[in-house]
Amino acid sequence: MTKPVIWITGASSGIGAATAQKFSKEGFAVILSSRNEGDLEAVKNSCAHPEACAILPLDLADSDSLQGKAAKAISLFGHVDLMFHNGGISQRSLAIETQMEVDRKIMEVNFFGTIALTKAILPHFQQRKSGHFAVTSSLVGIIGSPYRSTYAASKHALHGYFDSLRAEHAIDNVVVTMICPGFIKTNVSVNALTADGKSLNQMDDAQANGMSAEKCATKIYQGIKSKKEEIYIGGKEVMAIYLKRFFPGIFSKILLKAKVR
Repeated sequence: MTKPVIWITGASSGIGAATAQKFSKEGFAVILSSRNEGDLEAVKNSCAHPEACAILPLDLADSDSLQGKAAKAISLFGHVDLMFHNGGISQRSLAIETQMEVDRKIMEVNFFGTIALTKAILPHFQQRKSGHFAVTSSLVGIIGSPYRSTYAASKHALHGYFDSLRAEHAIDNVVVTMICPGFIKTNVSVNALTADGKSLNQMDDAQANGMSAEKCATKIYQGIKSKKEEIYIGGKEVMAIYLKRFFPGIFSKILLKAKVR
């Protein structure tokens, strides 16, 4: 029996690596992608079935290369069932201080790179009349918070794009699941860009005390299996979504007082 195939970007660490391990354990063939081939090799060896894992390095900032990467991914196992867009970069800087080239880099990686890869794999899904996009957004893809202006913008953009795509390709049995994590214990804040484009190189306290990547991966697997349109993952910070939705004025006042960095 042919294994279902998941292709994961941002698979070299954190949520991507934990999700690769979870889906491998659940019987999926896994295609691992990120810029760091050495780290991908380590993730492959940590999976339950490394013989059913393949490494495909890519750079989301190099949009012109992604059509070829999609063709290669399809050739590895003959098909792709699930495209997990997890690659991206975060931000820790005030909007007024952030250089435009940093804003552009965040949008290029988080939005345009993801969209280019989507356009590259979508005809394959359309031809097969089957396919699933899972997209790592963030709670700030629904609510904005200080020091994350362009990061939030890139995630908001993903919601708009994939909500439209879901409606356009329901006829092709293409499913879209937006994944909105809160504070997950990964290096996302360590690698976040500051105002001049340098990495923050330190972990936020909220991140350090957040949910484990492994628990997050289990919730991602369950949400994808259930074909949910959106899943919210985290602790009490998830309540901010509902506060923003139903009591926006109160949420804004809380956000003004919050010490979020």
